[in-house]
Amino acid sequence: MAKKVAVIGSGIMGQGISQVFIRQGFDTLLIDINDAILENAKNSIADGKFGLARLVQKGTITEEQKKEYMNNLTTSTDYGKLSDREFVIEAVPEIMDLKLKVMESIEKNIPENAIIASNTSGIMISEIGMNIKNKGRLLGMHWFNPAPVMKLIEVVKTPFTSQDALDTVIDMAKAMGKEPVVVKDYPGFFTTNFVHSWLVASLRMYEKGIASMEDIDKMAKLGFGFPMGPFELMDTIGLDTMKEIGDYLYSETGDERMLPPPILKEMVYAGYRGNSKIKMNSRGGWYDLK
Repeated sequence: MAKKVAVIGSGIMGQGISQVFIRQGFDTLLIDINDAILENAKNSIADGKFGLARLVQKGTITEEQKKEYMNNLTTSTDYGKLSDREFVIEAVPEIMDLKLKVMESIEKNIPENAIIASNTSGIMISEIGMNIKNKGRLLGMHWFNPAPVMKLIEVVKTPFTSQDALDTVIDMAKAMGKEPVVVKDYPGFFTTNFVHSWLVASLRMYEKGIASMEDIDKMAKLGFGFPMGPFELMDTIGLDTMKEIGDYLYSETGDERMLPPPILKEMVYAGYRGNSKIKMNSRGGWYDLK
């Protein structure tokens, strides 16, 4: 099993994935575009909301263990440092041009037998890796936020992914205490399709006046045990992100159920993006609580 790993992109997901790796004793390299971003990421991994300090406070690990874990992490802006990595996962923003450039830089610098993974939540792995020469070592490894807490990893197998690469990633996931589930390469995979269709259906039922936003959230939580209702979740995801996901899924599949409803487009075009200060009012629009 791979012991020298790298994460490309030090945002929320990159930080979380890196934290899981270093706790398992993996020699972990975190790469991003500048040292200031990387320093901020290191601080978050050590002392952020879901960082190692939280585990120290809970008594799960000691302060000495925290230091040992952080010693497993190195950072760099140099893709040349990938020359000894056995496994690399990209966790950069969902911008196709950026992902293609990152994939090109990864393949140029890694050993011939190294595995390349993408943490994308919905873009087809075959598309992200279209320029990868050795497609047998390419697959998706879709983590969930927060990565140190969430158990599920959606492992995406393309028609070209080798069995060795797939088995290695499954073994890695299990060794880290995660639950890997293998799915085929399809726009949105399973999880993004499922969540998006649920959120869109909730929006359309709200538009029809079937129930209020607050009551739909309440029913989802009390009736089905969801930790968040659909409108709370959309608020966290971001309305613009919701629209982008819907546009992508519809463009790739032609499934009209994925189309962003008019109410969602209206709010995005009006400049609302959805955050903890944005709520939906009783007349069917979001208002800013700032």
